[in-house]
Amino acid sequence: MNTGLSLPKVNMLNRTIAKGIDFIIAGALFELIPKIGYFAGMGYLLICDGLFEGRSVGKRIIGLKVVLQNTAHACTFRESVIRNFTFAVGYILMMIPLIGFIFPVIILLLESLIMIGDEKGIRFGDEIAKTQVIEEKGG
Repeated sequence: MNTGLSLPKVNMLNRTIAKGIDFIIAGALFELIPKIGYFAGMGYLLICDGLFEGRSVGKRIIGLKVVLQNTAHACTFRESVIRNFTFAVGYILMMIPLIGFIFPVIILLLESLIMIGDEKGIRFGDEIAKTQVIEEKGG
């Protein structure tokens, strides 16, 4: 989708590392908080990109930021929930005994393929939330 703003595509390895850090945090919440860890982990995955003015913990460490495609303003919690809904679905389906692990893998692969194929690196979640990941200027 051409919005008029020319925001460059971010290196996929940097995005992958940042998201990996966020998945580790969600997994730690799941494991370390008795009884509500599952919901804490899912909640973190949903809102993480609305933290720190469009920077999840992983994105903040790597130097990335989620912005709105049409204004380049920082992603809010609303857009974060919309853009990360696909990952939350994978997280929910992961709880299906024996075969649940395959769903997050499929979702990650599909999102990655969409992101690789898009000239601006926009994945499905970004498309529905109208967001894009950029390299943060000046840290």
